[in-house]
Amino acid sequence: MLRIAPLLLAAPLVACAGGGGGDYPSLAIRDAERVEGSFEAAAPSEAPPAPAPPSADLLERLAQLETAASDAHRAFMEAAPGARRAVTAARGAGVESDRYAEAQVALADLDSHRSRAAVALGDLDLLFADATLAFATREPIAAARAEITGMVAEEDAVLAELRGAL
Repeated sequence: MLRIAPLLLAAPLVACAGGGGGDYPSLAIRDAERVEGSFEAAAPSEAPPAPAPPSADLLERLAQLETAASDAHRAFMEAAPGARRAVTAARGAGVESDRYAEAQVALADLDSHRSRAAVALGDLDLLFADATLAFATREPIAAARAEITGMVAEEDAVLAELRGAL
């Protein structure tokens, strides 16, 4: 009985493997699957609506952000010569020296002014996204953003120069 059991278990497998005859359906494209004709987009029936004009609140907020960024940039540019002097004095001094620490504090002060301008830039990015979602005019926001981006880029260049010199 134990000798016949494996043969009895293998019999259904042999039956599955031997049947069929080899007539399988073709995988070629059928007539119903062929693409015929052409499709053209329908002509627009009317012009798309124009974006909404900027609100008075938006224009006021833009002015506030531009003023905040300009103030931060002005403070940065006023502090830059002092930081430059501190970095020049710390050049060659060891990390443990007071001159090096003073230069690091001056650079941190510049970073603080730069971050105030960058916060205004971040707020402008949010306003731009909101205007996009509301299908409102984005040009005033883009103009303010371009101006503040220029300020931040100038500040980044000064910081990179001073850090490289230290």
